Amino acid sequence: MQSTRLDQLRGPGRAKRHNARTIAALTGNPGCARRAVLDAAGVDKVKLAERVGFPGSFGQSRFALSRGNAFEAMLKADDCALLRSVLGAASSLSYQDLGADSDDTLGNRHDRTVELLADARAALIDHPLLTLDVAGQTVYLEPDLIAYAHRGRLQVVEIKSFAIVDGQADSAKVSAAAVQAAVYVLALRSLLERLGQDPSLVDHEVVLVCPENFSLSPVAVKLDVRKQLSTLRRQLSRLASVASLIDALPEGITFDLALPAEELTVALGHIEPRYAPECLSTCELSVYCRNEAAGSTAVLGRPVREALGGIETVDEVLALADGSRSPTEEQAEAAALLRAALRLRSEALS
Repeated sequence: MQSTRLDQLRGPGRAKRHNARTIAALTGNPGCARRAVLDAAGVDKVKLAERVGFPGSFGQSRFALSRGNAFEAMLKADDCALLRSVLGAASSLSYQDLGADSDDTLGNRHDRTVELLADARAALIDHPLLTLDVAGQTVYLEPDLIAYAHRGRLQVVEIKSFAIVDGQADSAKVSAAAVQAAVYVLALRSLLERLGQDPSLVDHEVVLVCPENFSLSPVAVKLDVRKQLSTLRRQLSRLASVASLIDALPEGITFDLALPAEELTVALGHIEPRYAPECLSTCELSVYCRNEAAGSTAVLGRPVREALGGIETVDEVLALADGSRSPTEEQAEAAALLRAALRLRSEALS
């Protein structure tokens, strides 16, 4: 019954498949009911945003993609000779490239990955294919590499093209890489459980390989993703239990992309969003939600919205600050802070 309801919400189109990036993006705004419902139904949010007249711009630039592909090819040349040196892996460690057969199907490549992991011999596994259950969908995930470290532990290896300069990297990019790698760790642990093996054999520390300084010379750093794993589990659990949100929607509501933009806009209005400026870098519907939230305190960011709890609009904020509106009991504390802030601003300007 739940599956039928999700199909009705999506319309006749094929369900949009998740990947590691979209799963990682779920952690960006855990309170958004709109995203939870649309993702659970597999709605293509890129096409939906275009249909309602608010397309977004996502994805890496062609330059970044070319640089990333060149960096990865350099690391994996000659059976990962350069990558082995960076990882400190023994030259005797076997190398298996599961993506070498271009005619291989996803199912076959996943089966071959399972065979290699069940064998538990020390190896570098290139182009492995894992699966993860996301709201009833089987999602195929492809880490850059899985490496058997010493003592039989498995580590996820992520290759990124952003630079680590003087031991520092862009914090947002590192954070995104950590969440994405955590998706692979979660999928790998799930696979070991199905094989009857101990999931803790998958290391919670992932290896991030990036260019060092302003060259393409690689450097490896370890990231502890236990916090990201905990967040992902909560989010996936929440996504799998959106039944109460769906049951609250009016009968017949659908996001069939063949419908007129006006009808789709009305349908979106039935699901409560939780817009924040950070959504612009993680959600395909963010431009639409930003326009919808115009005039609300949400557009000013989460810290402002939380500090002004109970005050929904910018007009209310201004009215409470200048005293032209009396605060409710819940707004009293925030109103006092706003009046003090207005007084300080006036004194500074005078």
